[in-house]
Amino acid sequence: MGNQVTVSDLMDSMEYGPATESAAEALAWLVDRGDRFGHFIAGQFTEPGDGFEAKNPATGEVLATLTQATPAEVDAAVDAARKAQPKWTGLSGHARARALYALARLIQKHARLIAVLETLDNGKPIRESRDIDVPLAARHFYYHAGLAQLLDKDLAEHVPLGVCGQIIPWNFPFLMLAWKIAPALAAGNTVVLKPAEQTSLTALLFAELTSEAGLPAGVVNIVTGDGAVGERIVTHPGIDKIAFTGSTEVGRKIRTATAGSGKALSLELGGKSPYIVFEDADLDSAVEGLVDAIWFNQGQVCCAGSRLIVQEGIADAFHDRLRARMAALRLGDPLDKCIDIGAIVDETQLSRIEGMVAAGAGEGALFQPDCHMPGRGCFYPPTLITGLSPASTLMQEEIFGPVLVSTTFRTPAEAVQLANDTRYGLAASVWSETIGVALDVAPKLTAGVIWVNGSNMFDAAAGFGGLRESGFGREGGWEGLMEYLRPKGTAKPLKPLALAERADKPAPADPLDRTAKLYIGGKQARPDSGYCRTVYGARGRIVGHVGLGNRKDIRNAVEAARKAQGAWAAASAHNRAQILYYIAENLSTRAGEFADRLHAMTGGPKAKAAAEVEATIDRLFTWAARADKAAGEIKAVPIRGTALAMNTPVGVIGALCPDEVPLLGLVSVLAPAIAMGNAVVLVPSDPFPLIATDFYQVLDTSDVPGGVVNIVTGSHTTLAATLAAHMDVDAVWSFSSSDISAEIERAAAGNLKRTWVNHGRACDWTGEDGEGRAFLRAATEVKTVWIPWGA
Repeated sequence: MGNQVTVSDLMDSMEYGPATESAAEALAWLVDRGDRFGHFIAGQFTEPGDGFEAKNPATGEVLATLTQATPAEVDAAVDAARKAQPKWTGLSGHARARALYALARLIQKHARLIAVLETLDNGKPIRESRDIDVPLAARHFYYHAGLAQLLDKDLAEHVPLGVCGQIIPWNFPFLMLAWKIAPALAAGNTVVLKPAEQTSLTALLFAELTSEAGLPAGVVNIVTGDGAVGERIVTHPGIDKIAFTGSTEVGRKIRTATAGSGKALSLELGGKSPYIVFEDADLDSAVEGLVDAIWFNQGQVCCAGSRLIVQEGIADAFHDRLRARMAALRLGDPLDKCIDIGAIVDETQLSRIEGMVAAGAGEGALFQPDCHMPGRGCFYPPTLITGLSPASTLMQEEIFGPVLVSTTFRTPAEAVQLANDTRYGLAASVWSETIGVALDVAPKLTAGVIWVNGSNMFDAAAGFGGLRESGFGREGGWEGLMEYLRPKGTAKPLKPLALAERADKPAPADPLDRTAKLYIGGKQARPDSGYCRTVYGARGRIVGHVGLGNRKDIRNAVEAARKAQGAWAAASAHNRAQILYYIAENLSTRAGEFADRLHAMTGGPKAKAAAEVEATIDRLFTWAARADKAAGEIKAVPIRGTALAMNTPVGVIGALCPDEVPLLGLVSVLAPAIAMGNAVVLVPSDPFPLIATDFYQVLDTSDVPGGVVNIVTGSHTTLAATLAAHMDVDAVWSFSSSDISAEIERAAAGNLKRTWVNHGRACDWTGEDGEGRAFLRAATEVKTVWIPWGA
């Protein structure tokens, strides 16, 4: 009796007793299926084959045996998806909406089974899978049921891509499945999905739900296996779209592997997200937010706030409060509802975390609370390393574990500089009680998602995705649905245009002929090569000479564009619109001169050249009009606040301009880019470059700031790879008639810049194709800023 614990003792210690969720139903589900699984292809499970074990990372116990997909089985899944796709696409949006709604309801009905199975397979705390992952997965199917219902009405001019290959990671197995499958099905695509080999069980459970929901056979196919299976999906000629979530390293390989294939691609990759705490922040709230930002899911979150940047004056106090809070974190059995931190997914990831901390912890002060560590399983304690320099490996590289690294700042400008000092750009958190400080800093951060006084807020209505080497594309919202659609119709093959040849007896050039130079930083510049090319007209007559740009010229142009872009983006949209109107005005006064130049180079009726000039003036007016009308939208997210989906400039865009309409094509590329606040490096038409060197005279008289537009003449095939490989270029567009699309996509893998290439297909530059919203989407990034109204 003397050792009996009383209620009074418990109230003094406030210790939690275990509150373990039963795994009986989930284990029974596995037993009922023989603890062995094949693939889900064409609406049914295949016979289990040779494969690998699914283990509980908290105990090491084997849960089931899964099948390693063979190339033939991947082929069968793709064939099933291809066969089912026309019928699925042919259904009305309402019919697809009903199917997605049924899936959402089934997820809710089986929510506890899914959550427990997820925790057993992944190691995350049951309260996270129960309260966050599964409800949010259901929300995605509900939301995309709504988009499917509206698709026929709101995006009638678009059609699905076809068969989508989707590869998801092990940190949010069921939620990532929902993020991928829901928009693909809503848009009318069919799917071949590969879950991570470590965490495939809830995907196989979802396969059963698709049958219960009445999805036609082949609409959803799930194949299990290792990276070799993913590689087969990526390179499969029968797949039209690849959607991948995972590491930046693998994302880079996928970009290279798909180059030139014509496959649509979206990548949601790694991150090293800053968590900025200003001295006027509510420190206790910021500490709680930080616990959620870095120790949620054991830090195995691509957008984890793993990089603490705290203002110098409060750093010591904040770290003290944080260490005290860390000491209260509970680590243990993930099925215990009182646990804060569960198990690392497997031994390989645990070893990686241990190795990175051991290698870099000596650069700072390491703190790990004296918490209970289970005797078995893959566990790692919550860790804080302070006093690191911004260049430290642990400050720059993604650890993907429960490890927080910290540095300090003095001024808001320094905070922004430190936050952006990374090759990633996925997410960021800003903590300040001064709304002016928070809203000043948030838009300056290079991240696709920014949370003000919060962290890890997600919703199906708000787009999620990264910048830089955190990937490209968005998931959620209308912008996420667009990743699975394309415009109706099939573009015709684009016939390459050869350079005009010299006539037998060409007329001599005007002895006072002006030498056409490059245009860099607002000034005419001689080409570094020192070479020029004679430009012949349609009848073989000499119409002038043009400089041949090289790698150094591209470098100089990119430097000028980068220097100008920040101020240009900060200019008001109204100001940018006025300059575009001014360019149109000045071009109009010289319309006859430009028509004559076009006629001399391209031949054909003079009326055709004059019509191209008038169409160019019209195009400038269009983008002047849109410059201040594309700010973004407010998302209806389930918080007491809002999420602003802001259309922000991509940055520096390199573009290889069309050959078939040299003036209209040049301006059709230039105008949307600068209207949205980008700076550009343009390589004009190779056969007809002199129209661009005439056009920079118009720019000189139209108040365009130096460096916003840069023009480097030369061969598309020579300059394309240099432009695409440049590490300070954020996106490359190519509408060239030269066969350079694959080369650009391969070169762009270096820093995973965005690409928009024509794959040898023609564009109707005089119509909607030449000025449609595809240009707006390519010229902007959707940056989602979450702003709470209050408690």
